[in-house]
This record gives sequence, C-alpha cells and structure tokens, in this order.
Amino acid sequence: MSAAGSFKFAVFTASLPEWTPEEAVGKLAEQGWDGVEWRIVDQQPPAGASSFWVGNRCTWPLSTFTEDVPRIREITEKAGLGIPSLGAYARCDEIEDVERLMRGAAELGVRQMRVPVGKPGPEGYNAAFAQRRKEYRRVAELAEQYGVKALIELHHQSLTSSASSAARFVEGFDPRHVGVIHDIGNMLQEGYEYDPWSLEILGEHLAHVHVKNAAPVAVPVEGADRTDWKWGWAPMRHGVANLPKLFAALREHGYSGWVSVEDFSTEVPLEERVRDNLAYLKEIAG
Repeated sequence: MSAAGSFKFAVFTASLPEWTPEEAVGKLAEQGWDGVEWRIVDQQPPAGASSFWVGNRCTWPLSTFTEDVPRIREITEKAGLGIPSLGAYARCDEIEDVERLMRGAAELGVRQMRVPVGKPGPEGYNAAFAQRRKEYRRVAELAEQYGVKALIELHHQSLTSSASSAARFVEGFDPRHVGVIHDIGNMLQEGYEYDPWSLEILGEHLAHVHVKNAAPVAVPVEGADRTDWKWGWAPMRHGVANLPKLFAALREHGYSGWVSVEDFSTEVPLEERVRDNLAYLKEIAG
C-alpha cells in the first residue's frame, strides 16, 4: 500500500482504457495502490481501438450495474483495494439512474459517488444553475436515504468550474450528504483559484480529490497570422499544475482523504505511466 502521509491513492478507471477490470485490480494491487475508482456509464462500442471515452474496457455499464455489484465487490476485495468513490455520469436530473447508482454503491459499501450538474443549455447559466440546485435537493434526499454522499466535481465547461461556483451551488446542503471533488487538472482549463484559497472556499464540503495535469498547446491558424491555444493533457510531472504545492495546501488544510488519479496523457505507455504516477505521489505527498 502507498503509506504516504495520511493520503490514500486510487486510480479512476477512465484513465485505464486498455485494461479489463480484472487486469486493472491486479496491476494496481501489484504496484501498491490503495484503491480503484470505478467508471460507471453506458458507452458506445469503439470504432477502432479502445480510448478513454469510447470503448473503455475498464468501465462497468450503468444498465447492468446492480447486477454487476457482486462481481465488482469480489474482484476489488480479492485484490485488497478500496473504492473511494464511484465515477458515475448520471446527472442530477436523471434521478432514476442516480438512485440506481446509489443503491448499488450502498451494496458495495461505497460511501460517495459523483453526481454531475452538467453545463448550461439555451436557458443560460443563471437559470440552469438555479434549476440544478432544485434538482439536487432530491439527490441530497437520496444520499441521506442510502448513506452515499453525492459529489459535485470542479470541471471546466460546467456550472461548477471553480471552487467559488461550487461553494455557491452547495450552499445550504448538508456536507454529510453533498460534497465537492477538487480537480486541479480541470481547474487549469477553467476556474483555477489559488490552491489554499480553493480548499478554504470549499470548507467542509471538500470530500474527494482528483489529480491530473495539463499544458497549453499551440495551434497555428492556417491562412492567418496568429496562433490559437488549447489545453492538452500532460504527464503528472510535467504539466502546469504544481502538484507539490497542491499537496502542501491539502496537508495545511487538514485533508487526509483519498486522492484519485485520472491521467489522460499518452506520452508514456499505460502500465509505466500508472506505476510512475504512484511513485510521484509518494514523492510529493510527504
């Protein structure tokens, strides 16, 4: 096991597209990880090779999740891994799917799961924000009923891209039932706030941490004398996010929970990438 400070380290299986669940738990246990954060979503079959988002082999279908719970429990426990959270995609207005996931999470003994709020539609940001907050009241009721905390992720191009927007969203919700996932890789692209302040802003609603890294990529514009820029995923050691400073801020804040890695860079082969990420986390976690 990782035994780095008071943190526990897991891998979100969205970042393990080439491995089956059985392969994933075996390799993660062998490398010394503490847990696995399972990706739960119905997905389209790949047109070619598996990718992070299409045909990801390390994904459990939402449609059969409750039936798959015994198998998920068996292979995870056999590997000696914990499950810090479920990486689910059912949005807060898809309440039947949210309840199905919470029921399965409770059976697994998992105490929190992601319930996204999505991004604005034609109605605009303010109207969508208010509507999602209303819908989250029912999510919070289910969270209390099943004992599974609902987590909102800090995510670019969503209603809660920053700690400040997420704090405004969860205002008035009991932190025992509704929490926030801090994700510095997403926040680089939109919504970044100074690490110590972002943690302070979230306060007792901080429930989970995702880490990955990113860097700007130049995109020359054909036929124009200018360069556009976009964000691309980068290896954990080599992106814009200063992860040692993030962990220092987490320690100062008193966070001692799980940290899940979702590394979407591709410069290094998967198994080597996952192994080195754990080595780096141990190095910087203190």
